[in-house]
Amino acid sequence: MTRPRLVTGARLRYDEVREEHVLLIPEGVVRLNPTAAEVLELCDGERSFDEIVAALSARYDGADLSDDVRELIDAMAQKGLVVDAAA
Repeated sequence: MTRPRLVTGARLRYDEVREEHVLLIPEGVVRLNPTAAEVLELCDGERSFDEIVAALSARYDGADLSDDVRELIDAMAQKGLVVDAAA
């Protein structure tokens, strides 16, 4: 996946009542941990996968997050929540 983005109709939100990040989709709600929310916020269809990894790496003192980010994006893609904007 070269330029991941959320599927049309999906929106990231922070649920103040439950104090957790959620991904709102037409079929319901997906609860997210803070790390997943950070990754998905960057999946805007404009940034490449490498740009997403670089942005997160900068936030976390240069940590190599490529495998973790790929795993999360792939899992979300398998669920139909993330698509490739370049396709």
